[in-house]
Amino acid sequence: MKVYKNHHMKEYSNMKIGGIAKELIIIEKKEELVEVLKTREKTFLIGNGTNTLIPDRDMDISFISLNKLSRIEDLSDGRVYVESGLNFDDLINFIAEKNYSGLENLAGIPGSVGGLIYMNGGAYGSEVFDYIEEIEIIDENFKIRKIKKSQVYVTYRSTEIQEKKWIVISAVFKFKIGFDNERVLELKGKRKTRHPLNMPNLGSTFKNPNGYFSAKLIIAAGIQGHRVGDMQVSNIHPNFLENRGNAKYNDVIEILRIVKEKVKLDSGIELEEEIVIIEN
Repeated sequence: MKVYKNHHMKEYSNMKIGGIAKELIIIEKKEELVEVLKTREKTFLIGNGTNTLIPDRDMDISFISLNKLSRIEDLSDGRVYVESGLNFDDLINFIAEKNYSGLENLAGIPGSVGGLIYMNGGAYGSEVFDYIEEIEIIDENFKIRKIKKSQVYVTYRSTEIQEKKWIVISAVFKFKIGFDNERVLELKGKRKTRHPLNMPNLGSTFKNPNGYFSAKLIIAAGIQGHRVGDMQVSNIHPNFLENRGNAKYNDVIEILRIVKEKVKLDSGIELEEEIVIIEN
C-alpha cells in the first residue's frame, strides 16, 4: 500500500477537473483495502476516473485506487477471473486472444472492470452483468464475500453494489466461444467518429430514459452546443460534456442543471445523471 498526502486529483479525472485530496491510497493487496476502510472516515474509490466529477477544491477525502489489483486468469471453459483494477480494454484484448465472446458490444468503453461492474455498464443492448458468474466484494461490514450473480439485484446502469456501497474486488466471467473481432473494430470506429474522444469528458452524461435516447431529447430541447464557461454540450454527441479549456466543477453542475431543466420543459422527461458526482 502506498499513501500520498495532499494529492492533486485533476489528472485522475477524465474531465481534467479536480482539487487536492487529503490523501490518495494505492492498494496492492485486497486485505489492505479492509484496513483502509476501517481507519478512514471519508473515502472514495476513484477507479480510472472516466465517469467521475471531482470538486476543484481542497477535499477531506481519502481517495482509493485499485489499479494495482489487475490480475487476470483463464480458468478454462470460458471462465475468466478478473481483478477489478484491470483496464476494461485489457479484458477485451484477453478474451480476443482466448477466442471468448460476450463483451464485444462494450469494446472501447473506458474505465476499469470494477467500475463497469459497479454500475452495470453496457452498450448496444449488452451489459457487463450478462456474462458475470460471481463477484467478490467488501460489504458494508468490511467483510470480504463472494456472491453469485443470482444473489445480486441488477438493473439498467444500477446495481445493489452501488446502492449498498460495496466495493468490487474481483469477478468471474463466463463467456461463449468465438470472439467477434469485426464487431469490435466496427464499434471502436463508431466511437472515434461519434464521440468527442479528443476532448476531456466523462462519457455518457445521462442515462437513457425508458424508451428514449438522452441525446435525441437534448437535441430536441435545442441545447446541443450550449456552453457554460469552458464546459460545453458536445456538438459531436450531445450526451457528452466537453471541457473546452479550463472548465470548473461549478460549470459542470450548472450545465447539468440547464440541460435537465430544458429537457423537462420540452419533453416532460426528467434526465438522470449516469456520471458519478462527488458533492462539493
